[in-house]
Amino acid sequence: MIDTFISLVNPEREIQPFVVNLTGINSNMLKNAPKFYEVAKRIVEITEDCIIVAHNAQFDYRILRTEFKRLGFGFKRKTLCTVELSKQLIPGQLSYSLGKLTRALGIPVSDRHRANGDAIATVKLFKMLLSKDLDKQIIKDNVKTEIVTRLKDNHRTIIDALPSITGVYYIHDENGDIIYIGKSKNIKHRINQHFTNNSTKSKKLQLLAKSVTYEATGNELVALLKESEEIKRNKPLYNRALKRTMFTHALYSFKDKNGYINLKIDITSSNEKPITTFSNMQSAKSFMFKIVEKHELCQKLTGLYPTRTNCFNYTIKSCFGACIKKEPAADYNKRVEDLIAQNSYENKNMVIIDQGRDLDEKSVIYIENGVFKGLGFYNLNHQINNIEVLESIITPMENNRDTQHIIQSYLRRHKKVKTISI
Repeated sequence: MIDTFISLVNPEREIQPFVVNLTGINSNMLKNAPKFYEVAKRIVEITEDCIIVAHNAQFDYRILRTEFKRLGFGFKRKTLCTVELSKQLIPGQLSYSLGKLTRALGIPVSDRHRANGDAIATVKLFKMLLSKDLDKQIIKDNVKTEIVTRLKDNHRTIIDALPSITGVYYIHDENGDIIYIGKSKNIKHRINQHFTNNSTKSKKLQLLAKSVTYEATGNELVALLKESEEIKRNKPLYNRALKRTMFTHALYSFKDKNGYINLKIDITSSNEKPITTFSNMQSAKSFMFKIVEKHELCQKLTGLYPTRTNCFNYTIKSCFGACIKKEPAADYNKRVEDLIAQNSYENKNMVIIDQGRDLDEKSVIYIENGVFKGLGFYNLNHQINNIEVLESIITPMENNRDTQHIIQSYLRRHKKVKTISI
């Protein structure tokens, strides 16, 4: 039997700002929602004699058990984690987060970061995993009768003291030395994952971790930039052990013999200056397909349709014929130049404005002549109206290829972030 139960739950407390930004759910939306005890019976009924399948099941199951424990009910179910299954049945993925994994596998996700959308995506992922495990032995071996809480007392104390905010966190050993630096939209949640995960890295961190400090950043872009700089400055043991290139592919342009600006995706090269960079080939190609449609570009001249004649889009009348020199090069190049200008901040003077650490604060990232100069925070009562004021609130930071990739990638993914030319 297939049944569906979807409900918001009133947590009986204010919703943290990062949760509002992540899910779109605010406290007003939850005023008339049922409290957990009002839906608890339904949860018991629909999970009776069932296996709870979830992406990072350990976390979701722990939340359910905690809430039922407050009601005096011993909630016990078998669980199956699609993260663990994916690592065994689909090895070699760059990331096993639900969003990145489903994108890599071509699984559509709607209502991202809402329970229903994530649940449907997990179902589709689980069906794919079922089809790959022909004997179903791997899946049987991964069913857990009960996930035992592995939190040590000192780890629990550390987690309880941490806030659910966006920022950079530092894990220290008994000597106070930093052994790992990370960033998260929810520091408490992320450290909880570190202290309960069964991965090799997490087990090493659990063994050595004695304290965690953090710095609030207000938004993910500042967190990414600070994380990158802090890792380079401190060179923590377990960041070095897991060092990998943040970006592997880049978008380049060149003019062909007919005067048309061509675009190409290639492996990142230190000898060429890219328009923008990507974490992997798949995200690069996804970007290319979108910009071809948005800017009405030619598939042939963007490397998406190798051919000696016209591209497929010309056949269906959605390309103006640059592939066969029918469209004037000047007209075509104008659209390509617009695309390049939108996705590169080379030679630009601009600031990126985003949310700050408090409600009355904003963050500002300063780029001068295409060079990242640093970042800072300012109160909404003040205006950034000239370079002198701007420079006075900026903390200088190093400009490098990592920071360029972080900023470009973030702006590409967050179209609504405010940018101001200066």
